Amino acid sequence: MTRVAVTGFGALTPLGLGAEPTWSALRAGRSGIRQIGAEIADNAPVRIAGMVDPAYVEALPVRERRRLDRAEQFTLLAGREAWAMAGRPAVDPDRLATAIGTAYGGIGSIVANEHIRVTKGARQVSPHLVTMLLPNGPAAWLSIELGARAGAHAPTTACAAGAEALATGVNLIRSGTADVVVAGGADAGVTPLSLTGFAQMRALSTNPDPASASRPFDQDRDGFVLAEGAVVLVLEREDHARARGAAVHGYIDGTAVTSDGRDIVNADPANQARTITRALRDAEAEPADVGLVHAHATSTPAGDRNESDALTAAGIAAPVTATKSMTGHMLGAAGAAGTFAALQALRHQVIPPTVNTESVDPEIPHDIVTTVRGADMGVALVNSFGFGGHNVALVVRSR
Repeated sequence: MTRVAVTGFGALTPLGLGAEPTWSALRAGRSGIRQIGAEIADNAPVRIAGMVDPAYVEALPVRERRRLDRAEQFTLLAGREAWAMAGRPAVDPDRLATAIGTAYGGIGSIVANEHIRVTKGARQVSPHLVTMLLPNGPAAWLSIELGARAGAHAPTTACAAGAEALATGVNLIRSGTADVVVAGGADAGVTPLSLTGFAQMRALSTNPDPASASRPFDQDRDGFVLAEGAVVLVLEREDHARARGAAVHGYIDGTAVTSDGRDIVNADPANQARTITRALRDAEAEPADVGLVHAHATSTPAGDRNESDALTAAGIAAPVTATKSMTGHMLGAAGAAGTFAALQALRHQVIPPTVNTESVDPEIPHDIVTTVRGADMGVALVNSFGFGGHNVALVVRSR
């Protein structure tokens, strides 16, 4: 089987501008969730979120600030960092692809420009609005940046989109379509409208304390914290990476993508378990091989319990961590962020903590890692689930 190596990381998250600052914060158990001002929250009922430091704008030329939605900007910056870390591989453009997942695409640009249209008139709406709101925009702009011609793939499978983009990249390489795929997820969905919508469906935490609001698996959890960001990985056919002397930071050896076919919101834990089992089979791994689970674990009462039931049904007994406790839920970027965290955990043999989880729900029988922990592990499972019944499981190895 063709192995798919990871040769580069890039990240813009509520924890930092870059992969290394993000990983350092995860190891330290530091929260990136903050109180947000009226200019973002407006009259929304929830006023906490995980926001990317606005200093990121300073790294972009004025033209890119005006033409690109925030999710597109995030993607370019994370993609540039990942590409540089990978050594800017010399690859035939016809063998280079991008795959960037997103849940909400350019929702920020839609909301802002509709406000402009109503308050200032149609002539003040950005002439770039159409390309700013496209959900394929992040993948397309990154393909233009890199000159990639083997496809610009854009999964829009809600909160599973970033993980599905990585699975897409793995399959493009295994099928022989590409030698290198720059893949991940991006979202910039923290707007008054989205905050209000999620609050109306009672999905968001109402805890007024930002740092302690996201508490996966805790018996007092009451919902997720909305966040934004982008995480991008460079995926490469192993022999291609070795031939050019690239450093390999891990492998994605197993993927599975399924759908519940049952309900738009309520997940099916039996099908989540089936997804996990398929990914393990694809990686030629057994449940006992798994040394770490990076859980989807958004901190919703039903979602965390469903995932726990799925892990039990799939025979997984490994320690479990949930870094959304620190980043919040970055929607389409979440699966890529979880994969990054799992690969870093394997590289450094350190499990980042699930912060704020003070008393694990008694109906969740798993070993939830609540303080940073050293561990001897070579295989990690990454789960990612989205509204619509979208399920993705990835199996990653350190070597």
